Amino acid sequence: MGKLKVLSADIANLIAAGEVVQRPASVVKELMENAVDAGAGQVSVYITDSGRTLIRVIDNGCGMSKTDAMLCFERHATSKIGKSEDLESILTYGFRGEALPSISAVAEIELKTRRSTDETGTRLTIGSFGDRKVSDCSCPAGSSFEIRNLFYNTPARRKFLKSDVVEFKHIVEEFQRIALCCPKTAFSLNHNGRDIYVLKPAKSLKFRILDLMGQGVVSDVIDVQINTSTVNVNGFIGRPDTARKTGGNQYFFVNGRFFRSAYLHKAVLKGYEELIPEGMNPPYFLYLEVDPHNIDVNIHPTKTEVKFEDEQIIFQTLYACIKETLGRNSFGASIDFDTAGAIDLPSLGKSFEEYRGAVEAPKITLDPTYNPFKKAEDSYQTPVFKAKADDYGILFEERVYQEGKAMVLDGKFILAKSASGLMIVNIKRAHERILYEKALKALSKDQPVAQTVMFPIKVQTGVQNQILLEGNSSLLRSLGFDLTPEGQDSVTVNAIPEGYAGDLDKIDSIVGDICTILSDGTSTLSEVLQASMARKFALLGALNAQKTDSPQKALKLLDTLFACENSETTPDGRRIVSILDVAEIEKRF
Repeated sequence: MGKLKVLSADIANLIAAGEVVQRPASVVKELMENAVDAGAGQVSVYITDSGRTLIRVIDNGCGMSKTDAMLCFERHATSKIGKSEDLESILTYGFRGEALPSISAVAEIELKTRRSTDETGTRLTIGSFGDRKVSDCSCPAGSSFEIRNLFYNTPARRKFLKSDVVEFKHIVEEFQRIALCCPKTAFSLNHNGRDIYVLKPAKSLKFRILDLMGQGVVSDVIDVQINTSTVNVNGFIGRPDTARKTGGNQYFFVNGRFFRSAYLHKAVLKGYEELIPEGMNPPYFLYLEVDPHNIDVNIHPTKTEVKFEDEQIIFQTLYACIKETLGRNSFGASIDFDTAGAIDLPSLGKSFEEYRGAVEAPKITLDPTYNPFKKAEDSYQTPVFKAKADDYGILFEERVYQEGKAMVLDGKFILAKSASGLMIVNIKRAHERILYEKALKALSKDQPVAQTVMFPIKVQTGVQNQILLEGNSSLLRSLGFDLTPEGQDSVTVNAIPEGYAGDLDKIDSIVGDICTILSDGTSTLSEVLQASMARKFALLGALNAQKTDSPQKALKLLDTLFACENSETTPDGRRIVSILDVAEIEKRF
């Protein structure tokens, strides 16, 4: 007997579900896309417990007949593909007929649907054992899908979901992507009885971005538009000064479909060359239109990746478009150097003498009596060097590094005397160790050490990040952060952990980094997870720590470091303190 066998329909559906339905947000995405494809002018999404308990999507689209309602849960049942040539001109979201059967394989479902021409609708339920029941019902025109107990029959999948806050953040992201694709459609999102979004049909794409992202985002973007024979590009890009370390508000769409592309992201960053520091990410909302025959959207189960026939041309077009737009708005040189009408400046080469005129090079004068060590003790405030004018060697006397004295070198190192020679301390790593132990203590014993900022600072976070911060408010308070929600897309920073810099220009960056850290969070914090979280916040704090720019601050930092349980290494094992003994110093002379 052979070893090969055909999988049962149940197993095949579970495998397909693993590709299409990765988390509650995947279900929201598929159902919202189906609603848009059905021609809905209004799509309402209701979520309970971040989708674990209930996902309900209601639309006023075309609805289905009883026959279609029964067929829509069969694999590869679709109204959008009839022949192989149709795959080359896809302009709809769902077309493979995998979403609904994949969802039904891992959840309990109730569908109510009616066409406007039918007097009664259809109610179809799929129970926990795959049992199906069909009956007539009274319902509005359109469709209503209720998805309950997601992953009830795959407990391992349910176990690996993130916390409710993180999962709902993913739902908000999917909601935003679809809402950005369809500005003429009304959308709403409700979580646990609370309205998160109520979006009316927008007059334009910019108004939809305003409704979703807030005034702070819209006021910081500039228009982009270019039409070529290969691709049309329009949308908005952020001013260079709005770039952040975290990659928020970065969207690519092609033919009305959201997609990801690391390759085209590089084209955008290339357009910002020399305008933003390395590692920073500008916001952008870029909509591409290409011939459907020149793009393949069928290369990924969730259709978030696409393949362009002329990818290199699109890269160059996008780069040129970004460069030209920034230059035209006085943020850099435009890629199109139009010199018509410009002043003809002389080119200075061999004939330089003709243009130099009476300009002369500055003369250098020397003072042979100048002594650089004279009155050094009075003018140099650091208590490390006390040099005499007549004794160069005094710079290296033993008393240069006296007890209780320290020197800051280049803002990166502290130099101080030790019992055996010269002690060198890495300032950033010292902060990392100090903040790590503080964070670990705060997480385990709920003993925060916070410093109140002089003036509360309002930071725009976006809806999904505000939800993330609000959902982790207890954790953040235990670490010393005091953040108060403002409106639907901002927070007010009232306090930050002791040791963090409270500069106005750093607070926004700190909040963005916190959101990135929390995005990887889980619903519970064991000792291992506490240590991991503490390391992340310590690293964040070290990058945004108060400057150690005086001997007094250096001594305070040393006192705090050597009060730690481990003052030798960072949480990930890198050395903090190095001793250069006298013998080693003598070898250098």
